Amino acid sequence: MEKKQYALGIDIGGTNIAYGIVDKFGTLKFEKSVPTSNFKTPIDFINYLFLQNEIQDELTNILGIGIGAPNGNHFKGTIDYAPNLLWKGCIPLKEMFENIFKVPTMLTNDANAAAVGEKFFGCAKDLKNFVTITLGTGLGSGIYINDSIIYGEHGYAGEFGHIRVIPNGRLCKCGRKGCLETYASSSGIVRTFHEMNSDNKSKSILLTYEKITAKDIFKEAQSRDLFATEIVNYTAKILGSALADFCAFSDPKAYVLFGGIAQSGEFFRKKVVKEFEENLLSIFKNKTEIRISSLHDKNAAILGNAASVFLNL
Repeated sequence: MEKKQYALGIDIGGTNIAYGIVDKFGTLKFEKSVPTSNFKTPIDFINYLFLQNEIQDELTNILGIGIGAPNGNHFKGTIDYAPNLLWKGCIPLKEMFENIFKVPTMLTNDANAAAVGEKFFGCAKDLKNFVTITLGTGLGSGIYINDSIIYGEHGYAGEFGHIRVIPNGRLCKCGRKGCLETYASSSGIVRTFHEMNSDNKSKSILLTYEKITAKDIFKEAQSRDLFATEIVNYTAKILGSALADFCAFSDPKAYVLFGGIAQSGEFFRKKVVKEFEENLLSIFKNKTEIRISSLHDKNAAILGNAASVFLNL
């Protein structure tokens, strides 16, 4: 009887940590999500994970662990000064996991992991050149060129959320001003709600919400609330323009939008495409697609991290 072979995929985000056990066909045997704020230190999380019954039951069948994290350095196996995490400094996460789990562990940027998941199990199977844009608490990108994920010289390639789109704009957690993720992310959209001056603001149903979220704003925009629609249009304008500029560098066949904002599907995609095409260099017009992830109901980041284990081992 063939021995079962699994990978443990972990996606560490600024708000939540998702993890799951995956087989080589991309089937999630088990998955769970917990708030990142539950764990004051990385070792608290690792100890919690190790003691989970679902993981203990399959411990001998787990070939390796794949982790995606903000500022995850593929080469060093460290999280380096992630602005969206409570855990500060340079964290040797790969070493910590291997000391406790005793299996090979791979660490990468969370958006790179999402790109690998999309490539092997999602809507990018047919693509050799594409960029995954993860729209969560922050904004990240995973870059595939010539069928290979790009890590860069130091392992930091893909920090697209920290290109500056507004001169002297909003203060970012990275310490600079005007970064893309301060506008085109779930947290950035909420900031737009609070900062935008609009004739439609006082009439908006959004003002009746006790605590506003990006999901609320998109929901009301789809219900034709005028102020919510202004916010979504502004977000699409900034994101579409930034993606147009990025084409001049990477010339992708497609962008794949992943994350909470992208789950509104065609409603948001069409707005981004409009701004994208209007801002493209002429040689790129009508040549690059913008797709929505096909893995929103499966968790692309977990699958991508698991896929990196099977590929490397």
